[in-house]
Amino acid sequence: KPDLEAHAKLAYEAAAEGVVLLKNDGALPLGEGARVALFGTGQVETIKGGMGSGHTHPKYVVTILDGLRERGLRVDEELSSIYRDYVLSKRGREFLERFYHCEAYPEPLPQDIVSEAQVAEFARRNDVAVVVITRISGEGWDRRPVEGDFYLSPSERRLIEMVSRSFRALGKKVVAVLNVCGPIEVVSWRDLVDAILVVWLPGQEAGRVVADVLLGRVNPSGKLPTTWPRDWRDVPAAKSPECYPGVPPENPQRVRYCEGIYVGYRYYDTFNVEPAYPFGHGLSYTRFEYSDLKLEVRDGTVRVSVRVKNVGERPGKEVVQVYVRAPRGKLDKPFQELKAFRKTRLLAPGESEVVEVEIRVRDLASFDEGEGVWLVEPGTYEVRVGSSSRDIRLTATFTVEKELKYKP
Repeated sequence: KPDLEAHAKLAYEAAAEGVVLLKNDGALPLGEGARVALFGTGQVETIKGGMGSGHTHPKYVVTILDGLRERGLRVDEELSSIYRDYVLSKRGREFLERFYHCEAYPEPLPQDIVSEAQVAEFARRNDVAVVVITRISGEGWDRRPVEGDFYLSPSERRLIEMVSRSFRALGKKVVAVLNVCGPIEVVSWRDLVDAILVVWLPGQEAGRVVADVLLGRVNPSGKLPTTWPRDWRDVPAAKSPECYPGVPPENPQRVRYCEGIYVGYRYYDTFNVEPAYPFGHGLSYTRFEYSDLKLEVRDGTVRVSVRVKNVGERPGKEVVQVYVRAPRGKLDKPFQELKAFRKTRLLAPGESEVVEVEIRVRDLASFDEGEGVWLVEPGTYEVRVGSSSRDIRLTATFTVEKELKYKP
């Protein structure tokens, strides 16, 4: 007898805390009761979670379409019925029931099923366009650097181009909602939209969360847990087919791990590779100011405190990220490494909070293969506090006087 209501509440909270606002040029939040033209089959086929071992069997699933309706946004029903009827004609009701509540693997459908003339009419009678892009994930396959996976499919690109032309011609905004399992390429099309909202695979309360963030009832406070590359060729694993997809490429039998210690942001930061959006990135509907960085080193622990103040006009939360840059020594080290992070409570405009974290000095160690020990080398370490790996607001230093060794 699971407490399904409590589970649904927790699912909502988890999804809401994780929404990441990648871009916002004055498009969000929407006004209450805004007239919304909702594009994309993902409004009906909302991806709640991963397939295979990531699949769950919830009591219900709130689609993006249903969530926007429920929360009072004036969805253009004629447009949404085009997508709903198209999905039903291609999938059938039985398939959708399995998709929401059991498990089903839908092949991607075309997204540009409306004409340029139709889009122009929807632009005339609505306040804003919301384009939903989806990607599914599960056991049995890898992400692939192809159209319809890492890159937009041709139909997705055509849809975004049509919507952007018609709505912007009338001075109206375009919002992309990414219901995706991981990074996709955005650089080639992000200038066509005014806001990009990443909702990931948000669970059974998906539609309500999306609506509440669009309306500003929830201020997005999630941060990217992975770097979003500008292009697949910038990914370190893409440097050699031996690394990905492996050898032979059509049916890999051998894959070489070639990233070493330079995983994720460690690679991009160390080798100065510009990402589309850096690790830890995430905007807000308000602004935060950092001040009063203090360090205290005692009993093998670095205590870090910093004051974060909401200097904007809306309540919001901020994730304080603490990176450490090590001195040059005999061991190879990345440019910087994330060592602690903490999200503030909900701060009202003008309100501040002192955020405190602790970093054990031994957690600064790297493995010395020659001696077979974890080693912290002496020297000056820089503590870098910021809003993302590329948005460092304050720095301070401390010194490790002598070499420290720890047995595995």
